[in-house]
Amino acid sequence: MDRNLADIASALNLPDFKPGWVWLVGAGPGDPGLITLLGLSAIRQADFIVYDALIEESLLALARPGVGLIFAGKRAGVRTCRQEDISALLADLAREGHRVLRLKGGDPFVFGRGGEEAQELARSAIPFRVVPGITAGIGGLAYAGIPLTHRDTNASVTFLTGHSGATSAEGGLPQHDWQAVAKASPTLVFYMARKQAGPIAQALMAAGRAADEPVAILGNATRADQQTIITDLAGLADAAARSPEIAIIVVGKNVLLRAELDWLARAAPALNPS
Repeated sequence: MDRNLADIASALNLPDFKPGWVWLVGAGPGDPGLITLLGLSAIRQADFIVYDALIEESLLALARPGVGLIFAGKRAGVRTCRQEDISALLADLAREGHRVLRLKGGDPFVFGRGGEEAQELARSAIPFRVVPGITAGIGGLAYAGIPLTHRDTNASVTFLTGHSGATSAEGGLPQHDWQAVAKASPTLVFYMARKQAGPIAQALMAAGRAADEPVAILGNATRADQQTIITDLAGLADAAARSPEIAIIVVGKNVLLRAELDWLARAAPALNPS
């Protein structure tokens, strides 16, 4: 391990990454600086890193020489490996005595299938550790200047998938209880919802949410090319068509606070001097 990082790990009493273990680590939504110290320590110690498409190459470059790098994400919506194969790979590498790092975007347990991987490891009697990461629904909003909660607007928030699951037809609208969702909390955050943005907006309006309710679409959250589009439920479908493919959607009055709290835009001149 790097000497400086080793000193930090010792001072903070960080756990060692032991041979035969799997660490499921969340790398955050994009900005490599959002990785945790535990996550960075795992990168520096791992024998194999099984990583997703959203992982920044600069993070992988921090791995020690000779590390095995295995891509297990999606490119252009096409998954290179089946989930069951990924889970089996993690277990097999650990059985061989390797330190195995499963490096995932965001948080492993927030719409990241980390729970499925952990279940396979538990059933195979493979020791594992879960290292939480900053999920896009928190980090992306913060970088866009949109508080997830605010005393003047909401005391609760609901996270949902906008992607079809096992209970709905492939490519269709998720089979949420939309009446319940519409009433659940003032702020709704949808993951993987860009392709279904129009139907989601229609479902929310049919369930009672106002057509002029503020909405933000956050593309490439926390990355250098982050893009934020402000619209309302009525205009969500058109706005989504203009957003990057990798995007989250937030619905609620908190979106209006961006006009005052867009700290990243204010910081841009200092970050990128001419």
